[in-house]
Amino acid sequence: MKSVSAKRLYSYWQKLRGNRPAPERRDIEPAAIKSLLSDIFILEHEAAEQFSFRLAGSALCTAYCRELKGRSFRQFWPDHDLEALDTTLLAIREEAAASVIAYDAINSRGQTLAYEMLLLPLRYGGDDYPRVLGVSTPADMPYWVGVHPVMRHRVTSMRLIWPDEQPAFMRSVVGDDVVSAQDDFMAGRDDEGLMPPRDFGARIRAAGQFGPNAEQRRSAFRVIKGGLS
Repeated sequence: MKSVSAKRLYSYWQKLRGNRPAPERRDIEPAAIKSLLSDIFILEHEAAEQFSFRLAGSALCTAYCRELKGRSFRQFWPDHDLEALDTTLLAIREEAAASVIAYDAINSRGQTLAYEMLLLPLRYGGDDYPRVLGVSTPADMPYWVGVHPVMRHRVTSMRLIWPDEQPAFMRSVVGDDVVSAQDDFMAGRDDEGLMPPRDFGARIRAAGQFGPNAEQRRSAFRVIKGGLS
């Protein structure tokens, strides 16, 4: 993570979740992150691969020159980025992964602005994480922001983060003790000793986003252990 906003939100989210894979949606207290609110958004899982903006901060809406609430999160991403994006959102929703996405926002005149986005899971009823807390901040603030709307995105890098260095399905909580089921899955490790959740690693590799040369691809996809570390 490079942006100050992403680091602050990640630290706040970590503090809230404690020993849980992710905090509850109701745990989020806007007053505690008021300096970040203009760049913050929450996504809501609707069905299949569809996520929509449940709410979006004023700075984001200004950059797009429109209200984002109720709009599809997928609508701004090109087809060749969608498979990796959908796999990332699935890992967030089902396995409590976090993700950092670097992308270029492209306006109606073809001008670009680099952004960094952090996506964090939130529990909201049930057994998975159908809400996503996010923050997206630009590297600069050119004159055209708020004048010429952002129309589309172009991914430059995409990284999964396992805050507990393993997917949520490998953790079981008994009282106050967190027990790792890691030994049961040793056969599934990759060459670097990282454990992709269930079939996510295979799906990413099939999409051409994961492997020895992944960082050389434009839509690079990396698994990062331990978040900020």
